[in-house]
Amino acid sequence: MPEIETLAALDAALDAGAPLRGLRLQDLDLTDHAARLLARDDVDGLVVLGGRLPDGLEHHLRTRGALVFPTDPHAPVDPYRATLYSPDELYEGLGAAGYEATPDARAYHWSRDAALGHDVFVTLLRAIHDDSMGDALSDLLDDRPVVGVMGGHALGRDDERYARAAALGHALGRSGLVVATGGGPGAMEAANLGALAPDTGSLADAVEQLRAVPTFAPDVGAWATLALEVRAPLVAGRAGRPVRSIGIPTWFYGHEPPNVFCDGIAKYFSNAIREDGLLARCTAGVVVLEGAAGTVQEVFQAATPLYYAAEDAPLPHLVLVGVRHWTEVVPVWPALEALAAGRPMAERVHLVDDVTDAVAVLTTDRSRPAPGPASAPASP
Repeated sequence: MPEIETLAALDAALDAGAPLRGLRLQDLDLTDHAARLLARDDVDGLVVLGGRLPDGLEHHLRTRGALVFPTDPHAPVDPYRATLYSPDELYEGLGAAGYEATPDARAYHWSRDAALGHDVFVTLLRAIHDDSMGDALSDLLDDRPVVGVMGGHALGRDDERYARAAALGHALGRSGLVVATGGGPGAMEAANLGALAPDTGSLADAVEQLRAVPTFAPDVGAWATLALEVRAPLVAGRAGRPVRSIGIPTWFYGHEPPNVFCDGIAKYFSNAIREDGLLARCTAGVVVLEGAAGTVQEVFQAATPLYYAAEDAPLPHLVLVGVRHWTEVVPVWPALEALAAGRPMAERVHLVDDVTDAVAVLTTDRSRPAPGPASAPASP
């Protein structure tokens, strides 16, 4: 069923003269198209998702068999939106009224409002919103190779590991890969920043500037305000250029504000849908930096399809960075080795101690199978 997401596409459909039945009009202001639509009776099965309909048009469409899905003017999000969020959208009003007044903060509180928890209409709107996010993300990525970078949200901007994560994102982005992260602070922000930066000089300057506000706690406003200032020169002139940096966060983790160093932000209400969507799109592999419970969850979500894959199935790489962390602090690597033993998965899981080794696994002649699991060097 063709989706019409722009007024130009709607004009083309109307000009073609073909029946409108079966079309999906998503999040469009139909005010200036009312006369043309009122003249059409072939709208049985037409679906209108949100948007704006002038007086009389909704009645005309409904009585002729169209389905018109309403929205809630009090909701802080547009559930039918056809594009990803921009950082400026999510942080609108930050400077004037503080973080709590931004659409991002209001959407979080709406998602957690106990009075709305059992409202079937609100539940429906959230579900439609998340489906719209997935659709918009697919449209933007357009089958481009995506590498996921996972890591802890608590990593400070003044930590040397932050600079290394940014260098990782930059190297992956320059290799032609789209860098996708969980869209939050810490290692995720660093990887998105690296992918977005046009060159190593501007990246180094950005990392140095960001050190002034190391973490988002206790003041999200100061953390985000500085980031938006640092982002501005990095994206100047980027309009029309290929996507390199994507954030996929969730309002489920209200304590993690979204980072701004992305070409687009796909933010979800459901963390389960968001996690599955993020990992499913990482067709070029996943790099896992040091992290805790959330990162461990992502490791095994990425490992599960590798474990069950058929022997002749093409498998992406899963690369853990930080030998001591993943063998001693959070001993995930031994479990991965045990799962991989005797399976094709064994040739696709790697433990390395430096981000440059992770880049090599993912970018060295991607048309050939990568080397087998890296042997872990002795812990210091």
